[in-house]
Amino acid sequence: MTEENKSVEDLPGMIIVEKNNFYRLAFKMKLHKGQEAEYKKRHDELWPELRLLLKETGVSDYSIFLDESTGDLLGVLKVKDPILMNELPLHPVMQKWWAFMKDIMESNSDNSPVSIPLKEVFHLD
Repeated sequence: MTEENKSVEDLPGMIIVEKNNFYRLAFKMKLHKGQEAEYKKRHDELWPELRLLLKETGVSDYSIFLDESTGDLLGVLKVKDPILMNELPLHPVMQKWWAFMKDIMESNSDNSPVSIPLKEVFHLD
């Protein structure tokens, strides 16, 4: 990898690629069958305090895509400092969001979504 496009491996479960002072990361989650409309509704009505938390953590250009045939969710985002992502699970707003979402998607015992990091194999600016 070039200096402009280097991988950061020090975050557990995350594969992150640096590009132009931003880090991109992608991950896969799983939505329960029949919950597509509810998932979209909840994100359309994203809590202002969660939006602010994500922005303060340096998250930007965040999208979630749905594969309607499988219920797979693909999250892709940019972050300025990937180490700050470690702080999100400790924040009460994040924990409250996870508890709110656990009934419509695969979740861990702490209510966080089951999330599988994805390795970037191609990118075109």
